[in-house]
Amino acid sequence: MPAQQHILQQSPSQQSPQPSSHQTWTTERVALLKSHFDAGLSCRQIAAEIGVSRNAVIGKLTRLNLTRDKKVKAPPRKAAAAVRGRGGNPAPRFRAQLIKVLTSEPEPSAADAPIHNGHTCSLYELSKEKCRWPISTPGADDFCFCGNRPVDGLPYCPGHTRLAYRVTAR
Repeated sequence: MPAQQHILQQSPSQQSPQPSSHQTWTTERVALLKSHFDAGLSCRQIAAEIGVSRNAVIGKLTRLNLTRDKKVKAPPRKAAAAVRGRGGNPAPRFRAQLIKVLTSEPEPSAADAPIHNGHTCSLYELSKEKCRWPISTPGADDFCFCGNRPVDGLPYCPGHTRLAYRVTAR
């Protein structure tokens, strides 16, 4: 008989799950979630306040169909980068250089201003002091690079810079 009692009794791991007294989303937590969400706190801040993970907050907000208005914006990246001490974005500086080069010379049509390629060079001869505009088809016997003197800070000579970086009216 003791063997039959052992069979009838289940081990704790085999028992059916019972509702635990510690649920993740209690009514108090849901109320806190809604109030913090309405106050405009981020999901990370709400998670820290309630004591759950950020993903749990995001999942619960999704299940409750709570969404933020498009009007709520994060702080600008430039201000955040300045606070972190990172360097600036090089793109505006490069764009300013291009505009300076392109506006300093009148915009001739391709027929009016031929690009003289008297200083062609191979890939092995290419350096920062030579225009990197490819001439002909790569792999062909006559393939080379322009080799003219490039504009300061740019990889191409003035003629190829006009071709590569075209200023469009906005």
